[in-house]
Amino acid sequence: MTVTRIELAPETQEDIDRIIDHLYKFDVADRADRILEIIQAIDVLQHNPLIGRLAKWGRRELVIGRRSHGYVALYEYIEPIDTVFVLAVRAQSEVGYVDE
Repeated sequence: MTVTRIELAPETQEDIDRIIDHLYKFDVADRADRILEIIQAIDVLQHNPLIGRLAKWGRRELVIGRRSHGYVALYEYIEPIDTVFVLAVRAQSEVGYVDE
């Protein structure tokens, strides 16, 4: 069984930095666990690249956690080269999934 390759767009580093800054700003005790949860969820795409729900333009959204622990990774899976391109990682509240 082959493992799907995962590539992170450069912008995802800015997204992760923004999430970390937010966790520090609000003195979240389990911030390392939250970042690890995001990484582990994205790693699942190595074995299940179509697990995310369909989004616009053939892209997919991987929902990670929920409510205040909720994030969404926007990605595109290119089957001919068996690669997932992670395009963005946002808090669910940033993309309108959680009422504040």
